[in-house]
Amino acid sequence: MSTLTKPNHIGRKISRIRELRDMKQEALAQALGTNQQTVSIIENSETIDDEKLQAIAEILGVTVEGIKNFSEEAVLNIIGNTYQDNGIVNAGLNYNCNFNPLDKVIELYERLVQAEKDKIEYLEKLLKGR
Repeated sequence: MSTLTKPNHIGRKISRIRELRDMKQEALAQALGTNQQTVSIIENSETIDDEKLQAIAEILGVTVEGIKNFSEEAVLNIIGNTYQDNGIVNAGLNYNCNFNPLDKVIELYERLVQAEKDKIEYLEKLLKGR
């Protein structure tokens, strides 16, 4: 059995965080003031200098420590532990609708009808003024 630990591949971690943020390499490159090929090289590097890592962390909206300690398993655990089977979040937030959507549709329809009535009234005033 091997006691070797998995290498801390910073580039892969940056790539995964960028993907989770739904950011393309081109967008990261533009924010860094470089090109997409450079970002690709960075994401394939095991180590990155601290200054560049700090700049990338700021762009991605995370800390340098957040990148260094990023774990795909931890992200999956957080997602898995956040939601129950019934769709209600454990943190006490409820994503169920707290109003009747049909009431909102009826309200919108009534507002549209009233707006049309107002237009008709205005146009009739204009015609009578001639």
